[in-house]
Amino acid sequence: MDLTLRQFGQPVDDGWRGEKHPYVIAMIDRAEDAALVGLASHLGYDVRNPSTLTPSFWEADRFKLFITHLAAHKGEAADLQSALGAYGVSAFVAHRDIEPTKEWQDEIELALNTCDALVVLLHTGFHDSKWVDQEIGFAMGRALLIVSVRYGEDPYGFIGRYQGLQGLGRSAPQVAADLVEIFASNKQTSARMAEALVAFFASSDTFSEAKSRVTLLDKIPVWNLGLLERLRASLQSNDQISHAYGVPERVRTIISTRGAG
Repeated sequence: MDLTLRQFGQPVDDGWRGEKHPYVIAMIDRAEDAALVGLASHLGYDVRNPSTLTPSFWEADRFKLFITHLAAHKGEAADLQSALGAYGVSAFVAHRDIEPTKEWQDEIELALNTCDALVVLLHTGFHDSKWVDQEIGFAMGRALLIVSVRYGEDPYGFIGRYQGLQGLGRSAPQVAADLVEIFASNKQTSARMAEALVAFFASSDTFSEAKSRVTLLDKIPVWNLGLLERLRASLQSNDQISHAYGVPERVRTIISTRGAG
């Protein structure tokens, strides 16, 4: 332990008689960032962790969804991305959201590292793409919820055990509505989806938005005190909510019936 500390320019204390963990903390307490990064890398930690970043392609306070798809069907992916926006979901579609000046693979990895769930658009021939299989594997490694949308091909291999829905013959808004129901009810994503729905409602810019978005709050199966307090605060901070016909009453009903009246 002392040898490693010395290699990275950190002090040691031959007279220390306490536990090892507090000893290490005490020795590296005044270390420079560069030394800490080097030490972490030496010990096998990934110090280039994209999950601590705030990528520009995610909208603030939204549910972050990665959509993996075949390049030939980027149009369907883009349509679904737009439809999901009506539910407070910020969806990443690689062919639309990667800036030309950025490294493609780095942006894909950043999106995969920071998304809340992954949707697979299973068109015929999907299994022939090694790249999309890698994206699925990445999401599985993070233990994310993976939802397959069947467009002529059924889930296979490891994703066969994940939740799926039918996409053939259905519009993007219909598929988007089903996906939001899944995210709101699944234990892996329900908390994040609830936070996104409340934030989406609270950010309403018009009376019309407030009226349409308040109905989305019915999709939240479980409320906690934090969500209810944010909902209550929206009545005070957003006059597009407080003055929208019928909206304040619906908000107060939610607050009272969910135990925070």
